[in-house]
Amino acid sequence: MVSSGAIQIPSRLPLLLTHEGVLLPGSTVRFSVDSPRNMHLVRERLLKGTSLKSTIIGVIPNTRDPEHDTDDLPTLHKIGTAGIAVQVVGSNWPKPHYTLLITGLCRFSVSSLLKERPFVLAEVKQLDQLERYTTPQRDATATDDGELGELSEKFYQAAVQLLGMLDMSVPVVAKFRRLLDSLPRETLPDVVASMIRTSNKEKLQVLDALSLEERFKKALPMLTRQIEGLKLLQKTRKMSPDNEKRVLVRKGTVFPGRQFNLDEEDEDDDGDDTAALERKVHGANMPEAALKICLKELKRLKKMPQSMPEYALTRNYLDLMVELPWSKSTKDCLDIRAARTLLDNDHYAMDKLKRRVLEYLAVRQLKTSLKGPILCFVGPPGVGKTSVGRSIARTLGREFHRIALGGVCDQSDIRGHRRTYVGSMPGRIINGLKTVGVNNPVFLLDEVDKLGKSLQGDPAAALLEVLDPEQNHSFTDHYLNVAFDLSQVLFIATANTTATIPPALLDRMEVLEVPGYTQEEKVEIAHRHLIPNQLEQHGLTPQQLHIPQSTTPDIISRYTREAGVRSLERKIGAICRAVAVKVAEGHTLTKTETLTPENSKQHGAEQTSRKSECFAVCLFSDKAAPPELPIVIDHIALKDILGPPVFEMEVSERLTLPGVALGLAWTPLGGEIMFVEASRMEGEGQLTLTGQLGDVMKESAHLAISWLRANAKTYQLTNMVGGSDPLEGTDIHLHFPAGAVTKDGPSAGVTIVTCLASLFSGRLVRSDVAMTGEITLRGLVLPVGGIKDKVLAAHRAGVKRVILPKRNEKDLEELPANVRANLDFITATNLGEVLNASFDGGFPGVSGTRAHPQLTSKL
Repeated sequence: MVSSGAIQIPSRLPLLLTHEGVLLPGSTVRFSVDSPRNMHLVRERLLKGTSLKSTIIGVIPNTRDPEHDTDDLPTLHKIGTAGIAVQVVGSNWPKPHYTLLITGLCRFSVSSLLKERPFVLAEVKQLDQLERYTTPQRDATATDDGELGELSEKFYQAAVQLLGMLDMSVPVVAKFRRLLDSLPRETLPDVVASMIRTSNKEKLQVLDALSLEERFKKALPMLTRQIEGLKLLQKTRKMSPDNEKRVLVRKGTVFPGRQFNLDEEDEDDDGDDTAALERKVHGANMPEAALKICLKELKRLKKMPQSMPEYALTRNYLDLMVELPWSKSTKDCLDIRAARTLLDNDHYAMDKLKRRVLEYLAVRQLKTSLKGPILCFVGPPGVGKTSVGRSIARTLGREFHRIALGGVCDQSDIRGHRRTYVGSMPGRIINGLKTVGVNNPVFLLDEVDKLGKSLQGDPAAALLEVLDPEQNHSFTDHYLNVAFDLSQVLFIATANTTATIPPALLDRMEVLEVPGYTQEEKVEIAHRHLIPNQLEQHGLTPQQLHIPQSTTPDIISRYTREAGVRSLERKIGAICRAVAVKVAEGHTLTKTETLTPENSKQHGAEQTSRKSECFAVCLFSDKAAPPELPIVIDHIALKDILGPPVFEMEVSERLTLPGVALGLAWTPLGGEIMFVEASRMEGEGQLTLTGQLGDVMKESAHLAISWLRANAKTYQLTNMVGGSDPLEGTDIHLHFPAGAVTKDGPSAGVTIVTCLASLFSGRLVRSDVAMTGEITLRGLVLPVGGIKDKVLAAHRAGVKRVILPKRNEKDLEELPANVRANLDFITATNLGEVLNASFDGGFPGVSGTRAHPQLTSKL
């Protein structure tokens, strides 16, 4: 240990390299630590230390930013300050760092560096000897002692004069006065230099002054400069001494505590700041009603002392009012050809959405005062509803802001809180306008169908005014309490289903259906967007990985079953990761071949099998030779990477017995195929329903039984004992597989009738037929919704014939041309036509049935 008076520091010290701030003996400073060397020092010495000596570290001014800490140790300053860590606080925001509160003890010089990693450890030599005032023996002459004493007295008087210009009633000034009287005078240069406003360069000069006399000479001009600055400031501002003192002193701890500047003006000066705020209010170009309220609040603010809690509330309100874009807007880009090109490049298919955006652009070009429409994109997840909204903003040249409404259950999130409440704030609409800074952005209200409802109100009801084109020109937020014009905002809402959207809110929006993609569309999307994006995200190039057009349909049909493309993107990402493993292991490129449209098919046909087999071996064996690049993924490599196929074409395999039919269902995730199975056994005519059915489907089953019993003779349906009633002596069990999934909806009636007709007649339903539609007690087939999603599901499942209600024939126009060409559509008005189309060779009794007689009205 090295000793000097009462201060003892170790001869070996870990060094903290600081970029901002200089620690002087006797002062206390906070340092933020986030560089690797300093973080290791804190963790290994300060946090694990158990003794007082372990908390003593050396603080060295560092000329290089610690964020750029490299393996090369920068040139260290020759003099440092030994300090004790009084407090260590850790935080993870905005990034992991520690905040140290360090009190300086004495100076030291670095003799030699012992190690540089993980933190700097050095052999040090203590420099401060606390001479003159603490050491009884004096080596200097009387002349020197008199000169040093004169400097000390002059410095002390200057410090007293500085305090005299400040208000002693302020606690920080009174504490500084007590420190001035109690501290030894040889410590005054360091303490005062750390408290007054000085640059780091000036503090380094004081730190480098080893003799006490030189220290006084360096610090005295700084102190004198502060006094002259205060005098000049008092004259120029013509303020009374009491007010001047309160303005100049910042409230806080002097010593020990954080650093502060005695001559720094308070940033919240009431006079100048209020005048600046008033200029902002007049320059915000707000409407007359808003300007009137702002001026009224500003008048109250001027009369209000800053210590009142209401002062901050009023000030925050005025700040928000001047920041809102009352008259700021962006100019729309109305080039329809460029917009069409941009939309086509960003998204494949989605013709209806693109056409609606181009219509809006065309009308805006003809009439500039058009109000923003309220569009609602409804479709399954993963079809690109949110990304289309972002593309629309880019097409128009507008700012884009997304508001996630999923799970919002407080109406104050939309309309804001009233200012009478503690912690009040504006709603998400006004906050979004403040964020984008213009009054005509594109607002995306995401997941509007997942709004909640609680004791705090109904946010869906609060959206009624926002999404009403006839009302939103004067939208009133509870926090602002002033009308704001939202008519120029283009609102786009997204939802998976309209069933959970309140009718009043749904009526205010223009609903655009966004159905799922066909397999051909998914292939195009994969090769235009998904595969290039995944290659870029995984650091691969087309010269390293190639997924041919023939492989993508296998990924779509065998490993995904969805309306959108999210799962498809994940599977492509899994393929990229598997290839990236071998590339990252350092395998060199054995063969480089640039794939072009002309040679890609030939390349895939000739080398697919050999390369994929090589890849499969190389993927799971470290001893195998590296694969020849580019790696071409075919069904062999696909199985090695993604595993066995998840989905199989099981339609024909499950329709091998009587009593099984294939229906079509709609879900918020898209269309799905649905099997219906029935069996019968001896019993008392009871009907058993299983498969988590809702009330609507249970009623459809009872309707089907009643219609079959009423028409049993016509269609030659018998029971187990040969009677005319199909249920006589028979129990029926009707089951919908996937029993863990809740099923309900008015579209399974024709499927249940076909299933039971197959059971009673003993005939097989065609294995390539799927159907949808609801029935009545008279046997009529009623129209249903979700036709496009259902037909796409049938197309994905390999179905060839689809039976639909006659009144749904108009919905077939929305289907892609290739889907209509691949499927045979049968439209039916009654159950007889459904049964005739569901069985090979027709159904007995159908040809002889007559249509229901038409009755003439007598009115």
